[in-house]
Amino acid sequence: MHPRIQREQKTIDLMIELYCHDQHKNQNELCDDCQALKDYAHRRLEKCPYQEKKTTCANCPTHCYQKSMREKIRVVMRYAGPRMLKNHPGLTFLHLLDGLRKPVPLTKKRK
Repeated sequence: MHPRIQREQKTIDLMIELYCHDQHKNQNELCDDCQALKDYAHRRLEKCPYQEKKTTCANCPTHCYQKSMREKIRVVMRYAGPRMLKNHPGLTFLHLLDGLRKPVPLTKKRK
């Protein structure tokens, strides 16, 4: 897996952990719903057709999340995003830079 995707997974993990800890009062482990969201996000990132060339999911032309999961991740990001700056400034800065990337059009692979 490309380091860019690994960093994206680490960022989403930290955001979900922060959200679950504060909103669901879980100290050491994620609740079942947050764990399911984390697993889902990892699967989506692993299958992302853009891989290391991807922008942030919010700016991506291909929305690969199911509608219900997209809303859940939005809630997490709305809560955790501003708090990430204080807790993880380096990852937050890199995530913001990724958001400035222009979406790369997919090219069809030739057989």
